[in-house]
This record gives sequence, C-alpha cells and structure tokens, in this order.
Amino acid sequence: MTGPTTVLAAEVPFPPSVEDFFLPSIVPWGEHSYWFTKITLLLWLSVAILIIYFLVSYRKPQLVPSKKQWLAESLYGFVRNNIAVDMIGKEGVRFAPYLASLFSFILVMNLWGIVPLAQISPNSHIAFPAILALISYVLFLYVGFKKHGLGYFKVVLVPPAPWFILPILIPIEFFSNLIVRPFSLAIRLFANMFAGHMLLLVFTLGGFAMINSNALLAPVSLLSWAMTVALTFLDFAIICLQAYIFTVLTASYIQGSLAEGH
Repeated sequence: MTGPTTVLAAEVPFPPSVEDFFLPSIVPWGEHSYWFTKITLLLWLSVAILIIYFLVSYRKPQLVPSKKQWLAESLYGFVRNNIAVDMIGKEGVRFAPYLASLFSFILVMNLWGIVPLAQISPNSHIAFPAILALISYVLFLYVGFKKHGLGYFKVVLVPPAPWFILPILIPIEFFSNLIVRPFSLAIRLFANMFAGHMLLLVFTLGGFAMINSNALLAPVSLLSWAMTVALTFLDFAIICLQAYIFTVLTASYIQGSLAEGH
C-alpha cells in the first residue's frame, strides 16, 4: 500500500545532480560496470572524427583547396599563427602540431555537450581534463629541462628580486609554477563543462517538472525551454573559448620553459 507521500514522490522528477554524470554501461555484458559508457563512446568518436577528417582532407591536397582541406588548413593555421607563433615565437612552429591537436580534440570533446542525443561533454568528467593537463605539464617540464638542464630550476623558481626576499618568493614560485599550473588547467576546463551541462539540465527538466505539476505553469515551462535554447548558444561560445584558453595557456607555459628567465 502506498500513501500520498509515496505517490507524490513518484510523480515529481528528481532534480539533476552529480549522479547524472555517472552514466550506466551501454553494452549488455557490462551491466554493473562503468568501463564502456556514453562518455567512453563519445571519447572514441572524437578521436575517430579527428583522425578520419584530417586524413581525408589531406589525402589529395590541392593548390586550390576543397572545403574540407580549407577548413583543416584554416584550423591548423589559426593555432600555428595565432597561438604557437604569437605566444612562443619562431620556435613555436615545432609545437604547432601538438597545440593544433590539443585544440581540435578539446573543441570536439566539448561540442558533444550541445549535440542532440549526446548532450554531455566527456570533459565534464575531471579525469579527461586532468590527463590533458598532465600531458601539457610533462611537455613544458621536458622542454625546460632539455634547454636549461638543472638550471631550469633557477629559471622557474628564482625571480629577479633582491636576495633577502627570495626565501619568501621561491616557495611561492614553486607552488605557482609547478603545482598550480596543471591543477588550474584541468579545473578550469572541467568546471565550465560541468556547469554548462548542469544549467542545461536544470532548465530543460525544470520545464517538464512545472508543466507536469500544474498546467497553468505551461507559459513558464516555455520560458524555461527558451532559456535552454539561449544557454545552448552561450554554451557554444564557452566551448570554443575553453578550447582556446587551454591551448593558449599550454603555449604560454612552453614559452616560459624556453625563456632565459622570468
């Protein structure tokens, strides 16, 4: 026997929560496992889309490029000229392939958040931004030690300041340059994708919740769904911006590793 409270709880949808990011397995043999979820599928689709697109675009390069070749060249040229060279200088050209790959991968991964039926970005799980940040972290440390050797510690830790202030500044520089950088890279990307998904969930499910609870709230439900559409366009701008910011900061850290000092 169910009482009024039980019936009411069954009719009212639960609000979105962190649990909405932990999706069930999408393969029949992984019913109680998270090893292959929608998130995993979107990750591999992102990799496949980028590899196939660039291979097809450059399979038969032409002097007058096709639309596919033009888009691929424009994307690479944008990252090479406006990020790699602008941030690092002439040496930035050799880092352009990595930075272009990083930008493209983050952009495609982010875009899943507004694609119908997908509607969630793998980057809304901290693991993916953390791995990308770790790769960039290892890269700029490798570049710094390769150029300066152990002298890289002096470059990255000792600012041009009077000697009596250095005992205070060196721990701050260590924490800022070697600890905070990868952490901030990962958290910035993760937080924006997480928040964007939650906002879309709130306004979408909120519209259904209001119209199911009272037909008089139908106009408010329509307003909630209109906000979902508006937020989708805003989310698209954030998606592109976050891919750009992550790549620019990575280029900035590489530039700092190549510099002779602060």
